[in-house]
Amino acid sequence: MRPGTTSSRGGTGFRAAGDERSLTSVPAGGRFPGGEPHDLPRLWHVTLSVSGVRAPVTEVRRALEQLAHDHPFLLTSRYADDHAEIRYWEEARDLHDAAAVALRLWGEHRQTAGLPPWEIVGLEVIDRPTYHQRVAAGYGPALATPMGVHPF
Repeated sequence: MRPGTTSSRGGTGFRAAGDERSLTSVPAGGRFPGGEPHDLPRLWHVTLSVSGVRAPVTEVRRALEQLAHDHPFLLTSRYADDHAEIRYWEEARDLHDAAAVALRLWGEHRQTAGLPPWEIVGLEVIDRPTYHQRVAAGYGPALATPMGVHPF
């Protein structure tokens, strides 16, 4: 914002020429001063599991590759002829919002990506600190897990 202009975000209004706005630095993992923690987006690690009637693995792979192309936020997908697992990071205000987006993902993109008519059979949504805690303890996927679409 230029000196002497008004703020469109509920600022203090007019400032005299020469008054400069001070910049605030937020350390990694920190919160913006004055921001309510429940109002700020956080990163959530999502694992979505789907299953259903057998489908040709070549079609399953192609559909998951199309989904990853349409939505590059997908980290990794694993698949077989009757089930698949998708892992990705979601930015959301809270767990409820991240889970709601995840529960819509498969159904909303079934047509456009050509996904099999499988149902969601599992969902795990964990916050970033919990994800890193699990990896450090030797649980969960290793950080070096290759990104992309892979068979089980």
